[in-house]
Amino acid sequence: MINRECGVLKTSYEADMALYPIPLARSTVLGIAIIVFLPFPVLANDYLLSVANLVNIAILGALGLNILTGYTGQVSLGHGAFMSVGAYTAAILATRYHLPFWLALAAGGVMAAAVGSFFGIPSLRIKGLYLAIATLAGQFIIEWSLNHITWISGGIQSSIYVPRPALGGYVINTQRGMYYLILIVVSLGIVAAMNLFRTRVGRAFVAIRDHDVAAEIIGINIFRYKLLSFAISSFYAGVTGVLYTYYLGIANYEQFTIVTSVNFLAMIIIGGLGSILGSIFGAAFITLLPILLRYVVEGIGGLFFTISDVAGVLTNLQLILFGGLIIFFLIVEPDGLKKLWRNITDYFRVWPFPY
Repeated sequence: MINRECGVLKTSYEADMALYPIPLARSTVLGIAIIVFLPFPVLANDYLLSVANLVNIAILGALGLNILTGYTGQVSLGHGAFMSVGAYTAAILATRYHLPFWLALAAGGVMAAAVGSFFGIPSLRIKGLYLAIATLAGQFIIEWSLNHITWISGGIQSSIYVPRPALGGYVINTQRGMYYLILIVVSLGIVAAMNLFRTRVGRAFVAIRDHDVAAEIIGINIFRYKLLSFAISSFYAGVTGVLYTYYLGIANYEQFTIVTSVNFLAMIIIGGLGSILGSIFGAAFITLLPILLRYVVEGIGGLFFTISDVAGVLTNLQLILFGGLIIFFLIVEPDGLKKLWRNITDYFRVWPFPY
């Protein structure tokens, strides 16, 4: 049967190291890839495509933070600031130096990686809550720089308008075109993250998370790998900021405040720390929750509130739900949504047997 490990006999090292060694997993991933690349963007309207674009961008940012926090154990509250570094770097290069999209995308990621590595230097001496406060300081420092250094942000509301991305002579100015562009970048990011933790570097990250002293004893240069983790995570954040900038057509610091950092932290906690699939689940959940909540409040809110009060109720209810969900998952299911998904797959893996 295609979903039984005992029926999968590997005869080569390549087969043993495959990303999806089980036929059912390969078939499932192939089916999902076909759906998201072919029928969905063709049949969906602009609104659904815009929601899918926001979810895909959030997935990439959540992956970056999970590499740092979930896999390496380094808490960060400055993820939104690193996203802003990538966003403003790409905006400056695109508007002032007229660099094409792909070069601006790579430059934004590299600049964010450099800034993230700098703020990761305190990780040699501090960890846990103290490291979180250090990255929070980085968030405020970067926000202040964007607001007060006019060469970076332009000085007028700290906003830089960017043109639509272009590939060759084709300008991508539709939701469907942006969907394919974002989906390709996110797919590359997911595959890169999956392969990262099959290498020596990824295993070193996990060893540092589990016990940094033991990792250092067995020969792992923990400072080097902590900085590398900050760099990779910040690179993902920078690319996420670039995608947000090109998608919205503007780079503005208000898109990358401390609230953004907390939202991404909520994504990986609810989705599951130390899990790529958890990053995907958490990003989709946190991105779709306000949309679904808005429909619910607008649908039944008229029975209890006036139309003018709906917006305020929606904002406060969203904050309450975010906080409540984080507490709920930390207490009831610390492994997040990916553990619930694993329970479902484990059940069908042994079905019809009860063990």
